[in-house]
Amino acid sequence: MRLRIAVALAIVYVVWGSTYLGIAVGIRTLPPFTMLAARFLLAGLLLYAWARFRGAAAPTLQHWGAATLTGGGLFLLGTGGVAWAEQHVHSGVVALVVAVVPLWLAVLDRERLSPVAVLGLAIGFGGVALLVEPGAGFGWQAIVVVFTSLGWAAASLYSRRAPPSESAFLGAAMQMLTGGALLAIAGAASGEFGRVHSPSAASVGAILYLVFVGSIVAFTAYLWLLRNTRTSVVGTYAFVNPVVAVLLGWLFNDEPLTLRTLLAGLVIVGGVALIVLAPSRRYPQRHEDFQPALGEAPVR
Repeated sequence: MRLRIAVALAIVYVVWGSTYLGIAVGIRTLPPFTMLAARFLLAGLLLYAWARFRGAAAPTLQHWGAATLTGGGLFLLGTGGVAWAEQHVHSGVVALVVAVVPLWLAVLDRERLSPVAVLGLAIGFGGVALLVEPGAGFGWQAIVVVFTSLGWAAASLYSRRAPPSESAFLGAAMQMLTGGALLAIAGAASGEFGRVHSPSAASVGAILYLVFVGSIVAFTAYLWLLRNTRTSVVGTYAFVNPVVAVLLGWLFNDEPLTLRTLLAGLVIVGGVALIVLAPSRRYPQRHEDFQPALGEAPVR
């Protein structure tokens, strides 16, 4: 069991950390919203078919309405903001900025924070301020990601209170489908469809990787971990994924690894670690008390 947990954690750490690089490759020859629409519509269709094949009941209109709100926050704002920003900012830097999601969750949640969590908030947002300071060479696009991550966090909290789906896979599929549809609308409204010509093999391969490995394999490993180990252990992905993203961007996308980026990254990751590991009633103590929602997982 320990080996299985270690392998599943490694999958979540590496794969979700690599999705930032995958997005960077995908948008080389495809517009960001259109690329993400293709990714989430395909992944959503596959997961939906799988969940229904496994016996999940057809969702109601109420379920679809909740999925639309959640999918819009998670994928149109959250992931859409990531892909849009990666046109201008390195993928590793974007991943570090996105690491503020647990900080936003702590701010938006109405539970009382422990002193350790409050300290984590101060440290984490201080790291973001260091990272996106104008003198650091990162423009306003990185600051936009801070606020699109707020949309991701708000949708995550809403998903906890939304009408539960028949299964976690069905809920994830519906959110991907509605989010993908909203991304397609955004792409059409911004004139992206007219810029789609002949995507490169690398961009197509990146989309397939994001669909099958990023959205299906890693999410399956994530759900399995939630049922087989402590949620505090699973939550460590929040401060490992940005480190993986920075390293992969440096190794495979020629992204500079500056001292300022490293320092800001360490500060942000440290703050997020304090938030995730601090005692809080927001994180259930028993696995049977936890019904996973896609909003808890950064399926980038």
